[in-house]
Amino acid sequence: MKIASIDADLIGRKRHRFPNLACMKISAHHKAAGDTVMLKTDYDGLDSFDAVYLSKVFTDTPVPAEVLKLDNVTYGGTGFYYDKAPCLPASIEHQMPDYHLYDAWVADKLQHGGKPHDYSYYTDYSIGFLTRGCFRRCDFCVNKNYDRVSVHSPLAEFHDPARPKICLLDDNFFGTPCWREFLQELQSTGKPFQFKQGLDERLLTEDKCAALFSSKYDGDYIFAFDNVTDAQLIESKIQLARKYTDAVMKFYCFCGFDRNERWDTDFWKQDIFDLLFRIEILMRNRCLPYVMRFARYTESPYRGMYITIARWCNQPSFFKKKSLREFAICNGLDSACYRYVADFERLFPEVDPYLDMKYK
Repeated sequence: MKIASIDADLIGRKRHRFPNLACMKISAHHKAAGDTVMLKTDYDGLDSFDAVYLSKVFTDTPVPAEVLKLDNVTYGGTGFYYDKAPCLPASIEHQMPDYHLYDAWVADKLQHGGKPHDYSYYTDYSIGFLTRGCFRRCDFCVNKNYDRVSVHSPLAEFHDPARPKICLLDDNFFGTPCWREFLQELQSTGKPFQFKQGLDERLLTEDKCAALFSSKYDGDYIFAFDNVTDAQLIESKIQLARKYTDAVMKFYCFCGFDRNERWDTDFWKQDIFDLLFRIEILMRNRCLPYVMRFARYTESPYRGMYITIARWCNQPSFFKKKSLREFAICNGLDSACYRYVADFERLFPEVDPYLDMKYK
């Protein structure tokens, strides 16, 4: 059979630089059956394939509607179904990924001036899940239908010894009682590893800190600070972690989601203040925020503040050197960025201390 694999995020998102795990597993399954698999980087000529598998992770990645109607196209992933995405068949899910699916595409990018570092997840990493699920049941999360963390697959199922690094996609790794043995197995490979989806800071203990921060870790330690009501707990866990490491700790800061379903002016104002309060805590503890906005932030009368805060925080070179006010000014007094900040301060002068706080 002639098979096409389409990573819709690769086509529809300009800066997307992470392989689609489902595409790689489906490719491996078909290659093992003797089929020919091609990574398709456009939507042309799909009728020439016996089967087309289309996957996407992000809901806002565009896909032509007519493609989804083709008889030979099967599509899936959180980008289409969010929290109700169907699972892959077990025989495919527990298949060693085809780490060579993207080889020709990467080679072409490098030949045309691409930097190897930008494509390292395609070339250097073994990628998979040791565990799946989470017990938090956050309303905004694709994992909200889970009520526990379950063991998903052994490391050997997706670890390619030829690849120098390991990337874990676990949803809440420290939520499993098996965390210690899994960490020991990762450490025994001698390879740097990372938890790309982040770790649950609230679950840190002395034992977990000792084990995690003594590992050969790859990149920044990533956690989440999604709810302002966790402020005291998060700060106490940061201070615990600081007993074991001076390394960079980065926190996803989710915003723009009204847990009370009001979506009124009071919510939008308070959400900005809550976001800035969380940023201040992280700044004070020498941690980096990474602002992630729920899609409905575009409905906010303060949409521009969300954009400006994210631009400031998500570029550490700016965040470490400039206050939010200084960042806005350096964009120009006639810029939209400066206007967003000035207008918000005019409406709510009490925001003033947050505009001048600086990373030290």
